[in-house]
Amino acid sequence: MIKTIASTLLAALLATTAFAEDDRPQVDIKTDLGTVRVELYADKAPATVENFLQYVDSGFYDGVIFHRVIPGFMAQTGGHTFDFQEKETRDPVVNESDNGLQNIRGTLSMARTDDPDSATSQFFINYGDNTRLDGSEDKPGYTVFGKVVSGMEVVDRIGEEPRGLYRAFPDAPNTPVRILEAQRVKDSTVASKN
Repeated sequence: MIKTIASTLLAALLATTAFAEDDRPQVDIKTDLGTVRVELYADKAPATVENFLQYVDSGFYDGVIFHRVIPGFMAQTGGHTFDFQEKETRDPVVNESDNGLQNIRGTLSMARTDDPDSATSQFFINYGDNTRLDGSEDKPGYTVFGKVVSGMEVVDRIGEEPRGLYRAFPDAPNTPVRILEAQRVKDSTVASKN
């Protein structure tokens, strides 16, 4: 029991130390419709950001589609290929929705099942203020771990794409919108072009 607690504390300390130099890493998400730059809250959701960056660094997101797009609500991606095959993921990450961040327009949150600790690779970008998804003391929410810092117009364009062609995925755009590449921004002081 003491060993387990010690190893959990050590893992948390290492995650915090790993982000000590840059508590707000940025990632460019290049899509068929343009580039979205996101800033990550490693200081508020360290386990979630570490998980997300592992998927980014491994190239996992390259080629996945926005498979669930609901205008006014959110655009979800991170798990399905253009032919709706679900990609194999790593183990789930712990829910960090009690971090004080809110699901408001332009924020990134982890998608999950009814199990609060089931988030793996899928995430969504909020179109509106969806604070009903926030966590509270008596109920876990959806972990906010970043925000769009440029390219929100690209996310809005994704929401304007016609949907309804695919019976099993009625909220998927008729013409797949892919993430062509997701990569860390080496110098986050340089503004995104798209």
